[in-house]
Amino acid sequence: MTASTGTPPTTASLRRIVAASLIGTTVEWYDFFLYGTAAALVFNKLFFPDSDPMVGTLLSFLTYAVGFAARPVGALVFGHFGDRLGRKKLLVLSLLLMGGATFCIGLLPTHATVGAAAPVLLTTLRLVQGFALGGEWGGAVLLVSEHGDARRRGFWASWPQTGAPAGQLLATGVLSALTALLSDAQFTAWGWRIPFLLSGVLVVVGLWIRLSVDESPVFKAALAKAEERNAATDTVERLPLLAVLRDHWRDVLVAMGARMAENISYYVITAFVLVYATEHAALGKQTALNAVLIASAVHFAVIPAWGALSDRIGRKPVYLIGAAGIGLWIFPFFAIIDTKSFGALVLAVTVGLVFHGAMYAPQAAFFSEMFATRMRYSGASIGAQFASVAAGAPAPLIATALLAGYGSSVPVSLYVLGAVVITLVAVSLAKETRGRDLAEVTTTAVAGAARAGAPGRGRASASQGPAGG
Repeated sequence: MTASTGTPPTTASLRRIVAASLIGTTVEWYDFFLYGTAAALVFNKLFFPDSDPMVGTLLSFLTYAVGFAARPVGALVFGHFGDRLGRKKLLVLSLLLMGGATFCIGLLPTHATVGAAAPVLLTTLRLVQGFALGGEWGGAVLLVSEHGDARRRGFWASWPQTGAPAGQLLATGVLSALTALLSDAQFTAWGWRIPFLLSGVLVVVGLWIRLSVDESPVFKAALAKAEERNAATDTVERLPLLAVLRDHWRDVLVAMGARMAENISYYVITAFVLVYATEHAALGKQTALNAVLIASAVHFAVIPAWGALSDRIGRKPVYLIGAAGIGLWIFPFFAIIDTKSFGALVLAVTVGLVFHGAMYAPQAAFFSEMFATRMRYSGASIGAQFASVAAGAPAPLIATALLAGYGSSVPVSLYVLGAVVITLVAVSLAKETRGRDLAEVTTTAVAGAARAGAPGRGRASASQGPAGG
């Protein structure tokens, strides 16, 4: 079975694949966002207690950003072996690494116990988290994209994307429950460890489901063809990374540009907002967490809807709606929060995440459809994760520094708006990819349906334009 020939996948089989990808991405994003939330709320006190509160928060977010620095390395390593060995094996490894690092964070001694060694250990485990997540995203979305057909790929591939809000929902929900049940002293002393230790249970569930699915049929067919070709010509296939940089460099740049507004806005809306709401708007920690919790539930619900819409009108229009929406919303976003009411905070974060979902939902199918099968894991991962170093990694840090330096949200809004401009330009320059047959995406240009926008027949080419079509 391939995406283009043979027996089409049944809805039941697709649901199993989606469940395997979704549970894994949910666990991994739970682990990743748990760290971000804890960095905003308690790590400044536990690991950087000698600093001024705002400086401690900045240092805490700096360790948060370190995880992003490891993501491109994870993308390179996992992408290489994922394109050589398959998607499934690497997804199992990424889940084990992420879950193990998160569990160990829950066991870490604090600065009060071991002094300067505490933030060093914390940073090391954060690097492991980032390395694992750098390889997770590409494999998870490809596993779904390569099992499905072109007609509804945007919808099905958007489900692993819901792992981000699901993980955010789970992480914020657990922390919100603990802060409601425990006093501030109890939560700071030991309560913060509980959600990190819970990661061990979630990993076991994720592995059980993920091990039950089969490898991507498109990948298996491409691997068989590559082995036959190499044997017949006595040649060695180029390394996936080198092939991506040679044949798909425009696609990588488009993916990176597309990620700027999506990545920066997300971490400003979900991580920095906790600092802004508590430190600047004088709202309670519980209030801020509950607002993000409610907004994340809406975010989860709208992502598949945006994905389905991208199957009808195209990846680009939906993506552009999201980017433009964020650009228009980011100024009233902070003004609404400044009214200091819970309802206003919920409204601000929810609308922001709805627009974010319009970018995030089609992203999985959009990036998958840019690259040829034997370099798809590398290409999608590199484009996505290298952008995260410049985008999501420093976003809470930059936003916090701007707020501290100017005492106003306007510089933060301008920062997000700059990212929106980059994304609008990158996506506008891309070719529409809706309807491409993943088995036929190659590096050989073929005129026809792909350029005309007709579904299912065109072959992609890096030489034809940024989106490879």
